Amino acid sequence: MTDGRGVEDLVVGVLGGTGPQGRGLGVRLAAAGQRILLGSRDAERAAQVAAEVAVRAGAAAGGVEVSVRGGSNVDVAGAADLVVVAVPYAGHAATLTELATPLAGKVVVDCVVPMGWDELGAYALDVPEGSVCQQAAALLPDSAVVGGFHHLSAVLLEDLSVPTLDGDVMVVGDSREATDLVQALAGRLPGMRGVYAGRLRNARQVEALTINLVSVNRRYKAHAGIRVTDV
Repeated sequence: MTDGRGVEDLVVGVLGGTGPQGRGLGVRLAAAGQRILLGSRDAERAAQVAAEVAVRAGAAAGGVEVSVRGGSNVDVAGAADLVVVAVPYAGHAATLTELATPLAGKVVVDCVVPMGWDELGAYALDVPEGSVCQQAAALLPDSAVVGGFHHLSAVLLEDLSVPTLDGDVMVVGDSREATDLVQALAGRLPGMRGVYAGRLRNARQVEALTINLVSVNRRYKAHAGIRVTDV
């Protein structure tokens, strides 16, 4: 999948990289020295956001070389070594259906949450395949799909005045090589760890836990995350 290269040598693409979660992951990873490609349906918009992210990441990088470029989702899917999916759930299936060929043979990290809202607040939507990650695996049979980065606050990711993040990234997947790689990528975020949390069939609980965190945040005016103890 990555020809034995370490995670620090990989180009990481973010589909939906102009949205809050994708942009936040992009700026944090870029500030840590990861080469980043931000993707969007609108390539011009992606290039604009990439330029802004590069400036912000560079100001916080402390001398680390920063590389951020933007392009269409299809171009980013083809050029990146590892790809993070951060598109809205409503467009998830359609986006991945179009990208199955350029994503073949790659590790694909899905952080999409099937979340709805009503007068009572946030709630988890049913996904026919069982979870968004399982939907991705069904649509990308030639990719190694991993679930991760669900529980990170987009607000904190983007706020580089906060130098370290307090929390863990729960990683689920069926390939040990792929989950190890994503855990290592999570570890590039200052203050974070990647923690293996089971096979891909366990993604539903990981995705839905995000809704509980949203409820915590609304009640306590916070940006809560997850920390796994005794590991």
